[in-house]
Amino acid sequence: ASIARSDGRPAIPVIWGTDAVHGNNNIPGATLFPHNIGLGAARDRDLMREIGHVTAIETAAAGIDWTFAPTLAVVRDDRWGRTYESYSEEPTIQADYAGAVIEGVQGKVGTKEFLAPDHVIATTKHFLGDGGTGGRDQGDALIPETTLRDIHLGGYPAAIEAGTQSVMASFSSWNGAKMHGNKSLLTGVLKDRLHFDGFVVGDWNGHGQVEGCSNESCAAAINAGLDMFMYSGSGWKTLYDNTLKQAQSGEIPAARLDDAVRRILRVKIRAGTFDRGRPSSRALAGKMNLIGAADHRAIARRAARESMVLLKNEGGLLPLKPSANILVAGGGADNIPQQAGGWSLTWQGGGTTNANFPNAETIWSGISTAVKDAGGTATLSADGSFARKPDAAIVVFGEQPYAEFKGDRPNLESSPEDKSDLELLRKLKAAGVPVVAVFLSGRPLWVNAELNASNAFVAA
Repeated sequence: ASIARSDGRPAIPVIWGTDAVHGNNNIPGATLFPHNIGLGAARDRDLMREIGHVTAIETAAAGIDWTFAPTLAVVRDDRWGRTYESYSEEPTIQADYAGAVIEGVQGKVGTKEFLAPDHVIATTKHFLGDGGTGGRDQGDALIPETTLRDIHLGGYPAAIEAGTQSVMASFSSWNGAKMHGNKSLLTGVLKDRLHFDGFVVGDWNGHGQVEGCSNESCAAAINAGLDMFMYSGSGWKTLYDNTLKQAQSGEIPAARLDDAVRRILRVKIRAGTFDRGRPSSRALAGKMNLIGAADHRAIARRAARESMVLLKNEGGLLPLKPSANILVAGGGADNIPQQAGGWSLTWQGGGTTNANFPNAETIWSGISTAVKDAGGTATLSADGSFARKPDAAIVVFGEQPYAEFKGDRPNLESSPEDKSDLELLRKLKAAGVPVVAVFLSGRPLWVNAELNASNAFVAA
């Protein structure tokens, strides 16, 4: 791509992609939605379409053309640090959601809404089998072809039918072969059999993991069906020079190069990048009132409500009366970064505070407002101490933020290294206080002890 041309030929606009994976999560104040694992519990296709559209609007308002979402991984081992990016371990949910999410992000194919200014290019990822690697990031899916097809293909046919314009190759391998170099799947299955006519983009230097390749040289990935490298580093010009030489020598056949170029240009033309000028001149550009707009936040609140799962409600404790005396405890109660998880302003979700999320509300602040409005009393006490015995205690705890790589874990026991949350639950219950546990996590974890120490338990 080149905006400045001196040879009289048409300028080719650049497109810019970003990981807007649960809202435009890179912008302070943007609307954040529950991660996919929570949305999978909602079982609400219409909501997925609305979330996709809000994400597209807030991405376009920031001047960005393209989101690296949605993830359609079918995660079969919850030790993987990307489990929360998966809607479910059941491929039927991905198949049900995929088309709705793509339509929300891109607009409906065949209508004037398709890739209109309030929509952006979607990326369906990671093709293929990323959820079958035994809980290891960038691992190897040691599974038969029938499992790859019947489980992990999941939502891809629906996404392609809905017009997804890009597909991202997976870091992972299938039976020892890196996906970035797997021609039978990238070309034979995705392009030929599923009739995907957009472009295939790599993942962060994933091409460099293909046998015989480096980050700066990989004809094998292009020949396998990769149309666009996702390169990171200082040697991008070396990658360009090497790819040019490989094309000139015939190592990359002219027909393959033409196909890659044709696919990329097709998407850029469909997305209007040739017609709409620079991002700063487009219809939604710089309309910061759209970032975190009130109607967008209302959809996020609905999504949070629908994503919660009630696992226990002993004696009908819930719903609590807001006019009661409520104690709110636990390290997660007044902690937006912990509520939001990974991919929230930062990759791993760390290094931020509540102040970095100007339009957000902590669980504590929401409870406090509701109780105050009803004439009750709400008290925040992280360690659960109280001067007057409360009518009930809400204890908010769970996993700290993480993303891929750092989020991998050896087992699924909740917080094996620190049992202070369990001790807090037991302390309050022993004092005769009815306890509601609100568990923040990006995956199912073994919480039997915490369940037993609570009167009610909500997976949030």
